[in-house]
Amino acid sequence: MDFGVVFQCDPPASTVVELARKAEDAGFDYVWTFDSHLLWQEPFVIYSQILASTQRVIVGPMVTNPGTRDWTVIASQFATLNEMFGNRTICGIGRGDSALRTLGAKPGTIAEMKQCVEVVRSLARGETVEYRGQQLKFAWVDNGALDVWVAAYGPRALAATGEVGDGYILQLADPDIAEWMITAVRRAAEQAGRDPMAIKFCVAAPAYVGDDLEHQREQTRWFGGMVGNHVADIVERYGSSGAVPQALTDYIEGRKGYDYAEHGRAGNTHTTFVPDEVVDRFCTLGPVENHLTRLNELKDLGVDQFALYLQHDAKEETLAAYGKDIIPSF
Repeated sequence: MDFGVVFQCDPPASTVVELARKAEDAGFDYVWTFDSHLLWQEPFVIYSQILASTQRVIVGPMVTNPGTRDWTVIASQFATLNEMFGNRTICGIGRGDSALRTLGAKPGTIAEMKQCVEVVRSLARGETVEYRGQQLKFAWVDNGALDVWVAAYGPRALAATGEVGDGYILQLADPDIAEWMITAVRRAAEQAGRDPMAIKFCVAAPAYVGDDLEHQREQTRWFGGMVGNHVADIVERYGSSGAVPQALTDYIEGRKGYDYAEHGRAGNTHTTFVPDEVVDRFCTLGPVENHLTRLNELKDLGVDQFALYLQHDAKEETLAAYGKDIIPSF
């Protein structure tokens, strides 16, 4: 199993770069960041500094979207970074949540996301694409490479992932839900004539190593609220039809609203509806033994990467614990 770490681009950017360097030193393979330009700093600028300060980690957004940048611009950003640093980027993409909603816009459609995946990936790889009625190619790309991993929860987005994604990002660490989602993506890939075993699977969730479980829950309860935004969209569209596991939908009944000014932050006051049980299921908390148990369960399901969200008050301590006691076990 590979390991990644997910940061927010809070200022100063130099701190994000330094944490990325420490993650590489600890043995992490991937460095991801949020991509929501009104809430945090511009990630693609920061990626250049992370790549310059490290030797081997692969870097990219978790996740970008088709709506805030022209697709050719997204592709050019990846292709430029790859030319500079040797094909060390990856693209996580979804329909868009905070990046679009803070602009007063709705998330993009599934069709737009699928088309964006194809255009960005092909251009970054140096291939010719049709976009806006034009045949386009980056003449300056030589030996380009880019994998695009799709973040999804709902049935149509899961199907799209199986149809076009190089990988799948599930933003929660519950093994039962992960098994359900992975099965759905593989089924869609097979129906699309693709090799379902070729798709990579990433589980991304807050991880906090320590003994004060009550404190850790309060530091990571925000995550259930963030996931709840996506689940609320699914429930609005499908109701309680079984389109996604009931364990993923029941807890949002108490959801009363959401303020993106507190998005992804410890102490978010709009996540009191998230019970301890959900925090424990969605996140990876407690002493090292708890993390090893959960990660082995995920590995047995076919998860290729575990990416830690580090939005709490023990970032460096958790990085060090993973580097010393957890990553070597895998």
